[in-house]
Amino acid sequence: MTDTTTAKAKARTWEAGEVLNDRERTVTYGAPAMEAAFSPPEYRRRLDRVRAGMAEAGIDLLYLMAPESMCYLSGYQNEWYQGQSPKAWAASSGLAVHVDHDRFIFFDSPAEALLGRASSVATDVRHTDRATAIPFIVGELEGAGWLPGRVGLEMWSYRPNRVVSERFQAAFEGAGCAVVDGTDVVREARRLKSPQELATMEIAARIADIGLAAAREALRPGVTELEVYGEVIAAMAKAGGENAGITLPVLSGIKTPTGHGLASRKQIMPGEVVLVDVCGVYNRYHVNVARNFAIGEPHPSVAERFQKAAGVFPAIERILRPNLPVRELNETVQGYYEEAGIWGHHGYVGGYELGIAFPPDWVGEFNYGPHVACGEQVFEPGLIVNHEAQFYLPRLVGYCMLIDTLMFTETDAQWLSATPRELVVIE
Repeated sequence: MTDTTTAKAKARTWEAGEVLNDRERTVTYGAPAMEAAFSPPEYRRRLDRVRAGMAEAGIDLLYLMAPESMCYLSGYQNEWYQGQSPKAWAASSGLAVHVDHDRFIFFDSPAEALLGRASSVATDVRHTDRATAIPFIVGELEGAGWLPGRVGLEMWSYRPNRVVSERFQAAFEGAGCAVVDGTDVVREARRLKSPQELATMEIAARIADIGLAAAREALRPGVTELEVYGEVIAAMAKAGGENAGITLPVLSGIKTPTGHGLASRKQIMPGEVVLVDVCGVYNRYHVNVARNFAIGEPHPSVAERFQKAAGVFPAIERILRPNLPVRELNETVQGYYEEAGIWGHHGYVGGYELGIAFPPDWVGEFNYGPHVACGEQVFEPGLIVNHEAQFYLPRLVGYCMLIDTLMFTETDAQWLSATPRELVVIE
């Protein structure tokens, strides 16, 4: 039953003199302000891109359950996607997209009716309890004439898990459908950003810079990693930043080479280096920036390693342009580090696509680096990637991790962060 049908039925009940209880009245008539981030033409452009990708892949219907896919096409945002839920509350909500129809059908739990109205531009919303969701969804799609056919599921997404995905597959196959992996359709559509998306990511970059400035202000001997983390999060939230797809690391001393460790109650001590890796997030679009700090003047060999690691960014700037061949960037980066004499001390060098992301990840499908075969790929206009320069430091001091985000457009290519890259010494 659609939202529209439900509302009409409730209205008739009310007109007949029956009193709705507060739950029924709220779910039926509650109208939160719309918070969808983009214009209707932008969402229509995205749907057209996805349908074109479906046609190319020979897919008649996509059932999309990845949070990023749902947000990309409808604006929908939720804090809980049943990623690790009780079995009785298995994930089911998603968007059904048909290659021959210029609309999608959004299936969700009745408990999320208000959230759907607030965050989604969906016009056809059908609610069902999670316990009976799969037969309901397949039945509704059959009734709409969208089945049978070749159905794509996002088999590389964590949502839904294996058991639920297999249940969806069995139900679609029971309706006479052929089920295939449709993961790449939306991932490919999302790869190149529109002007509206690019503008959003420039705002996210300013938020990231605000977080790094807050870290610099908070750092001093004796504070804990968690205290610094808290100041970073508070500053970015104050500036309109949202929670990131990955918990932001603030790491100090010999913990820094862990890279993906979590801020803890460890005190930051004199003589240590500190890594702060943030993503500024605006309308779920992520921009990744990482900087390094030293608590007190570092040993000259440590300062030299940081300086040489940071020197790759000006080297990259000299070749930046739209449609830059990936191979050229990789060769420039490795060549610079070999000439600087630090290539053998490297950790991860390269980067990956950024854009819409929800926990537990912000890493996009496209990735590159000297270690990745790239063929004739280029950095196309609309592509946004980060670039990471990670190096082990001498004297068992820890790790250098410098990250900035690159935006490629039709006319230029530029770094998005305004935060200087040199090692900041906290006296």
